[in-house]
Amino acid sequence: MSGLQPDDWAMNDTGRAPTAEVEGAVAAPVPIEGIRGKLTRDAPLAKLVWFKSGGHADWLFEPADLDDLRDFLARLDGQLPVMALGLGSNMIIRDGGVPGVVIKLGKAFAKVEVRDDHVIACGAGAHGILVSSTARDAGVAGLEFLRGIPGTVGGFVRMNGGAYGKETADILIDCDVVMPDGAFLTLPVTDLRYSYRHSALPDGATVVAARFQGASGDPAAIGAEMDRIAQAREQSQPIRTKTGGSTFKNPEGHKAWQLVDAAGCRGLKMGGAQVSEKHTNFMINTGDATSADIEGLGEEVKHRVYAHFGVELEWEIQRVGRP
Repeated sequence: MSGLQPDDWAMNDTGRAPTAEVEGAVAAPVPIEGIRGKLTRDAPLAKLVWFKSGGHADWLFEPADLDDLRDFLARLDGQLPVMALGLGSNMIIRDGGVPGVVIKLGKAFAKVEVRDDHVIACGAGAHGILVSSTARDAGVAGLEFLRGIPGTVGGFVRMNGGAYGKETADILIDCDVVMPDGAFLTLPVTDLRYSYRHSALPDGATVVAARFQGASGDPAAIGAEMDRIAQAREQSQPIRTKTGGSTFKNPEGHKAWQLVDAAGCRGLKMGGAQVSEKHTNFMINTGDATSADIEGLGEEVKHRVYAHFGVELEWEIQRVGRP
């Protein structure tokens, strides 16, 4: 069970390098001669995030490969804000859309390979399940927890993604990023200054690759642990709904879901958004929720938890764009 939803981009990606085009014959923000990726103006983003809500990107760029991405960003040279979008599993795209350029990495950035000394090298677009499965098949232990995070390597690196007692900081060796001006940097894990669900990566930096350190392990035991994680997710989380992953970070000494539940928010609704009955630290789009519904519901939950317990919940879900 992959955790993918039926209309997620990965299930429809042919793997072919796109050709450069600007829909509607509208002038591009930079000269595009020689750019091999796909550049789309006023691109809808709702279909690219798990909540299936939100507005458009001013521009969506899907680079053909690393050189294409660097070329495009060098031409842009910081003139517009840049945001990388992974699987969209832990993100609210606000209804007013995202200013500047959204970067969507495709198959060229989704490769995973096993290197010497139990190192797993990954493109930033690789899914957690592909990374952990590749490690399992090679007898590399320590990456099983990635099976339980619905997202891509780029998101894990930026947000210090974690689950089931481990997090990205425990396994990351270093990562490659492209800066808003096209500059290419390799950053060791110490430069990211990781904390709980946070890194020091600049907002405009696009993660393009990472190396993870594993250890020798038995493929059967690794697979059994991955199966345990998958079953735990299935039983405890509303993964077959339009959701966005864990809504709030766990406050010091508390579990966010317990606070939300004890504040009487289980099943609470606002418009088409609802606090999950199955796991109260998840919100779901019941069918027609706007991003304003979803974010507003989260803020109401925060208010109620603070009123009951004096604890200020902090968003774990990223909220981006114009209201």
